[in-house]
Amino acid sequence: MAGGTFLYHTIPMQRFSPPSSRVRVAVVIPAFNEETSLPLVLRSIPGDRVDQVVVVDNGSTDNTSSVALAHGSTVIVEERRGYGAACQAGLNYLRGDPPEIVVFLDADFSDHPEEMPDLLAPILEDGCDLVVGTRLKGRAEPGALLPQARFGNWLATLLLRRLYGVPYTDLGPFRAARYRRLMELGMRDPDFGWTVEMQARAALAGWKTAEVPVSYRRRIGVSKITGTLSGSLRAGLKILYTLFRIRFLAG
Repeated sequence: MAGGTFLYHTIPMQRFSPPSSRVRVAVVIPAFNEETSLPLVLRSIPGDRVDQVVVVDNGSTDNTSSVALAHGSTVIVEERRGYGAACQAGLNYLRGDPPEIVVFLDADFSDHPEEMPDLLAPILEDGCDLVVGTRLKGRAEPGALLPQARFGNWLATLLLRRLYGVPYTDLGPFRAARYRRLMELGMRDPDFGWTVEMQARAALAGWKTAEVPVSYRRRIGVSKITGTLSGSLRAGLKILYTLFRIRFLAG
């Protein structure tokens, strides 16, 4: 084990095995106690567009890992708690056989994995480096985006426009990026600031980026972040700190 991360188990990727002649796509799914929702997520991923799915078990106490394995995913266990730590563990694992594009997807079935081709299109057709799925311009089920999440998104994207000059409308977790460029970006945040850090660093690096409207539904279970007032406050403060640190304190 190195840095708190280890490979739990791998089985042949029978479901995710499209022709090798096209662009290779890997999906990274951070997961913490998502045994109920994870099968729905994995079954909805378009298998003809994806070569590998890596589920990062972030210290679950339920059957998250077993469920992921049963659905043909590679499972990584990341013992360090935090959304960013889990995402980075998935990226590090992919270094062994790097894809051209990596897609991030939540494990709570709030995203619509079948819309993944919409995220990939600006990279494949327009040369974008990063594509963020915006829930604010898509179809959000009533109650899916809680008021605190909407306010946090509004404030963070306002600061992204003012401080970084990029016109985002959302910090949506459903996103796609060129793998090699992302690995050069210097991502550091281990928890709530991961998504906004990516957008801020990409802006400073001069990446070509885009937003694509995506659908969003109420998640299965209670959110670990926006599901409580304390979680929302911690996430909001961390996002604000991350934006100012990267812009004014050299990262």
